[in-house]
Amino acid sequence: MPKKKNNDNFIMSPKIDFVFKLLFGDERNKDLLISFLSAVLDLPESEFIGIEILNTELFREFKEDKKGILDVRAKTKNGKQIDIEIQVLPTEFMPERTLFYWSKMYTAQVKPGDTYDKLKKCITINIVDFKCTPLKKIHSSYHLVEDETSYKLTDILEIHFLEIPKLFDEDILTDEEDPIVQWMEFLDGKSKGVMEMLAKKNESIKKAYSLLQIISKDEKARMIYEAREAELRDQLTRIKCAEEKGANEKSIKIAQNLLRMGLSVQQVASAAEIEIDEVEMIKEDLMN
Repeated sequence: MPKKKNNDNFIMSPKIDFVFKLLFGDERNKDLLISFLSAVLDLPESEFIGIEILNTELFREFKEDKKGILDVRAKTKNGKQIDIEIQVLPTEFMPERTLFYWSKMYTAQVKPGDTYDKLKKCITINIVDFKCTPLKKIHSSYHLVEDETSYKLTDILEIHFLEIPKLFDEDILTDEEDPIVQWMEFLDGKSKGVMEMLAKKNESIKKAYSLLQIISKDEKARMIYEAREAELRDQLTRIKCAEEKGANEKSIKIAQNLLRMGLSVQQVASAAEIEIDEVEMIKEDLMN
């Protein structure tokens, strides 16, 4: 039997959380994490000397209820905690979800008997493959500030959103030389060509791309990657089916109300955007 040929052009998507953690959550690649954090938090890389990656575990069974291990959690030498999570599926109540997980990270720092001075700054960075804010910005950051004066009550909370789809929004200006833009384009990279172009601009991305090529040829990593892709497709399918079911139920209710008002089947079908045959069935049910 002939050997199965490897696809030399295959490259894993860094947007898949499993791959993201392989790149940025490994102690051996700490310089990549530092480069990324320096860009997002607008701080010199020297600020992150001595940073510790807290959750390095990765190779285990990937069930939906265990995917929380795929974030990247780190602590700086002065005790600040940073959590980076990448989300490719549309997530409702994202701000509320973010604050919930931020609060768990914040309160987990103290034990019974500890005083409040033990609490250090916590930073959450959300990289999302969907639009979740109405702002005309690809990168937005949030703190606790007074409404009128913008006085910062405390620096203890900091939340960032990096919205990948906005890279392609014609109404939003982006600077191709901005390291944040380059990292986001790398994470969204759909081909080797795009990644190679970015690698020429940014030394850290060049290393990340080289590492990604190695990972993409690893059989065990490939199996886990494909399983994670399948799981995400299943979740996306469930979301789509639920949305379609909700839209269909809404159309049926509209059709029922319009039929009760005396509109013709043709008029109802046009207004509710459903087939005439379905309207006739709805009308028959109402008469029974």
